[in-house]
Amino acid sequence: MRAVEVGALAPDLAGLSIVEKPIPVPGPGEVLVRIEAAALGFPDLLMTEGLYQAKPPVPFVPGMEASGTVAAVGEGAGFAVGDEVIVGGLTGAVQQYAVYPAAAVSPKPARLSFGQAAGLRAAYLTAHVSLVRCGRAEPGDWLLVHGAAGGVGLAAVDMARALGLRVIAVASSEDKLARVRDLFAPDHAILGPTGFREQVLEITGGKGVQIVYDPVGGDVFDESTRCIAFGGRLLVVGFASGRIPEIRANIPLIKGFSVVGVRAGEFGRKFPELGRENVAAIMKMAEEGTITPTVHREVPLDDFRDAYGAMRDRSVVGRTIILPHA
Repeated sequence: MRAVEVGALAPDLAGLSIVEKPIPVPGPGEVLVRIEAAALGFPDLLMTEGLYQAKPPVPFVPGMEASGTVAAVGEGAGFAVGDEVIVGGLTGAVQQYAVYPAAAVSPKPARLSFGQAAGLRAAYLTAHVSLVRCGRAEPGDWLLVHGAAGGVGLAAVDMARALGLRVIAVASSEDKLARVRDLFAPDHAILGPTGFREQVLEITGGKGVQIVYDPVGGDVFDESTRCIAFGGRLLVVGFASGRIPEIRANIPLIKGFSVVGVRAGEFGRKFPELGRENVAAIMKMAEEGTITPTVHREVPLDDFRDAYGAMRDRSVVGRTIILPHA
């Protein structure tokens, strides 16, 4: 089979190449999946340079999430050949076949295409843990979403609408804002990534937002502390800007807000029962049609550099999908 492999940690995708590998064989409790679609996220790009908090040993096959068809099962795996599934892990998605433990495999919602399903789990799990578990969101709350045109940002806007929140979406270009408006009709869409404070305060009647969803960091985080409501929750989702911000403790003290770190995968590992509830919740919403992942573009395996390059250039709205068998 063919796979994309990170053979060395290097800038500008210099360490990536397509390699030939044997098709793996599932052991007890494992599932071999024919990967139909692999979704790329910003962490996948960071890992190619060793810049993500998780650092898999080199060489490795990148890709944290995918969808596909069960090709073989190990004893006690609980799936059947031909089942359409979603799979997830730290690595391993950008190849034609991959083995996963049964616990990392979920049935694919029937209404979603393979491309949509590949982009469901990581982004929407992050959104659900952020808004429901860490943000304690209530219908009617104001939510400020930064990076709203990216994969995790769009998922947050989509889920927030389903949860009955009032959404202010921030994106870095008018084209991206227009796309967000077309897809999910937030209550307000404003141009960023900075210079949003006055608009947010005006929209909220001077009170600020109850929840800030921040996968960007840097200056965006700093400015968010100036338009969050008393008792609000500033959710630290990531640092796509490249700068990890710092904050003096007197600022959340005086303004009465919380800074909450979000690690959706670790949340599920620390609290397995709640983790299973989180996954079940997003799967149910996907089945019912209240959330729908956005596919930016689908490309064949040979064009993987274009797919990664689009993330590096910040031109992606939603998820870029690699089709290993195309």
